[in-house]
Amino acid sequence: MTRPSNAASNAQPPSTRRPWRRLAQTLLGAVLAVSSVAAHASDWPDRPIRLIVPFPTGGATDVISRLIAESAAKAMNANIIVDNRTGAGGTIGSGEVARSKPDGYTLLFTTSSTHAIAPHLYKSLPYDADKDFTPIAHLGDAASVLLVNPSVPAQTLPELIDYARAHPDELNYASSGNGTIVHLGTEAFLNQANIVMSHVPYRGTGQAINDMLGGSIHVLLDAIPTGMPYVNSGQLRALAVTGQQRSPLAPDLPTFQESGLPGYESVTWFGLYAPAGLPDEIRDKAYEAFSHAVQDPKVRSRLQTLGVDQPRSTSREEFISLVREDSARWQGLIQLTGIQIQ
Repeated sequence: MTRPSNAASNAQPPSTRRPWRRLAQTLLGAVLAVSSVAAHASDWPDRPIRLIVPFPTGGATDVISRLIAESAAKAMNANIIVDNRTGAGGTIGSGEVARSKPDGYTLLFTTSSTHAIAPHLYKSLPYDADKDFTPIAHLGDAASVLLVNPSVPAQTLPELIDYARAHPDELNYASSGNGTIVHLGTEAFLNQANIVMSHVPYRGTGQAINDMLGGSIHVLLDAIPTGMPYVNSGQLRALAVTGQQRSPLAPDLPTFQESGLPGYESVTWFGLYAPAGLPDEIRDKAYEAFSHAVQDPKVRSRLQTLGVDQPRSTSREEFISLVREDSARWQGLIQLTGIQIQ
């Protein structure tokens, strides 16, 4: 009788060996991937960075992003290419970043419109504002100024509120479009003041200003740098600014809060994001470079002329908290008013 050899008796069926081999290959792949990411992060950036701006070329956000990006690129000794991907209130470009590889070579320069407002306005978005991005830095805030046509007999915000209450539905206000922060900021004011005005949406505030000068529009929240020249020329009247503090561009104008509306604020913040999963080392490098950029005296001076104040939150954690609070505030207003965009 022939006995089986030791090799044959110790052999394991192929089905027993293969899972261990697959596990070993998986673990090896994971180790190599982690090593590759670590090596990549330490070398970042070693090629041009694409900074997606989801708003049109020449607009305020585009101008601000290019100014900051130029300074950040010098700080990193890198090349940053601004790429405008517009449409659907900034949500198209934001969605593209959300789908990008989290390697630090695709970043997003955006505003509260895409991350604090859009999630509550649109029935469907090409991204999840909370889960699909890595928040990096808060880069600035821009308040607005409340303008009125001189035909409105109000010299202060309380006088405007009193006049609107005495003449319900006689005043109208313009916005740069349904669901924009100009629209929502005005609705927040009307709601808190318990007054009613008719909404006239435009595509941007340029035509709205022209109609306001012509007298068919009575009230408008506008960017301070673009609105104040009409005030200084006597064509329009300014009543208050929407930030927590007075603006250096209009230091004599009170805030809404100083004018009797405690807690009121309507500010556009600017922030830097990356796709979810960005390595911490790259995130920290990007934070340092862009934060350094907005602290540069020349950049700060230029931003101030554009109506952009220094960020209220300096750390990444404070930025995340700011966005969360802003989102909750706009969500409450949108639910109250029923504003929605398909």
